[in-house]
Amino acid sequence: MLAFVLTLVLLLSIVIVLAYAERKVAAFMQDRLGPTEAGPYGSLQSVLDVLKLLQKEDIVPAAADKNLFKLAPILIFAAVFAGFAVIPFTPDLVPAGIGIGVFYLLAIISLDVVGLLMAGWGSNNKYAMLGAMRSVAQIVSYEIPAGLAILSAVMICQSLDFQEISYQQGALMNRFPGLEFEMNWLFGIEALGINTTTIGGITTWNIFRAPILLISFIIYFIASLAESNRAPFDIPEAESELVAGFHVEYSGFRFAILFLAEYSMMVLVCLVAVILFLGSWNTPLPNIGPVSLAYWTTGTVGELSGILWGGFWLLSKTFVLLFLQLQIRWTYPRLRVDQLMHLCWKVLTPIALGVVLIAGIWRLLMI
Repeated sequence: MLAFVLTLVLLLSIVIVLAYAERKVAAFMQDRLGPTEAGPYGSLQSVLDVLKLLQKEDIVPAAADKNLFKLAPILIFAAVFAGFAVIPFTPDLVPAGIGIGVFYLLAIISLDVVGLLMAGWGSNNKYAMLGAMRSVAQIVSYEIPAGLAILSAVMICQSLDFQEISYQQGALMNRFPGLEFEMNWLFGIEALGINTTTIGGITTWNIFRAPILLISFIIYFIASLAESNRAPFDIPEAESELVAGFHVEYSGFRFAILFLAEYSMMVLVCLVAVILFLGSWNTPLPNIGPVSLAYWTTGTVGELSGILWGGFWLLSKTFVLLFLQLQIRWTYPRLRVDQLMHLCWKVLTPIALGVVLIAGIWRLLMI
């Protein structure tokens, strides 16, 4: 229960900061100021927006299917929030450390699609229904290249446990005996005679251990934008065509829940990318000779230093990816639906299949 409350509080804090950051990033890229009046530099604007939404009238359309309409936002947010249960925030802090965390995550966030369809159908609005159908088609399609990219990382690491994958990408190898051997098949760097197991830092991240995973990371990141309905893949919420997409009929608290679910999904996909490809909670700083930066900036397992350093590095990398998502939104124009599907089925999916094949061959040859 404590882990649930802490995760929820952390998520709400990140979403509030992210909503404010998005406005400021958009303002900077468009040569304007953004929020300025509510608090120092407009920093309280997101908090006031939440309070405003909570005070708005909760309207349910007369012609809507009331049960589906009311249940949809809860299901959408619950599906996304449940995914955080298997995310290792530090070497010792995992809300629910299960050995099949990757499989669980892919399964649970798939329920998001059901909630979106319920929101569109339950609204009894043609624009909401069109937006829901677009969302379902887009998310189901882009789950395939995203899943294949994740599969390639799982094949390299030989584990479905997010925490074990995290330990494989750093200098802390004491919890899982035998990983020292596993780390010895580092490819480009190990071939130079450099023992990256003791160096740690960025040299042990998956995208450097197996450079083919750099392609997987790019595929996953692109697909995650579509999974989150973020521009340039925001066709389900195309305001010029559909008013607001599947949530056009929602207001007040229920709209706030849908808004929270979208931003929570952004945070979740970035956390997964960091854990699978970018070293998770491990430090990017390597040991250089007698200067043991990797050990100093990782802390000790079981102590407060390990929790603080692990949380700091995980959230820092996550915020870098979130900032990249915000930049992309205000940089690229929205794709047409045919372009969106062409990118998924004829570009990302074939490349992802090739990466999975290469990852399997690579794993067989290097152990």
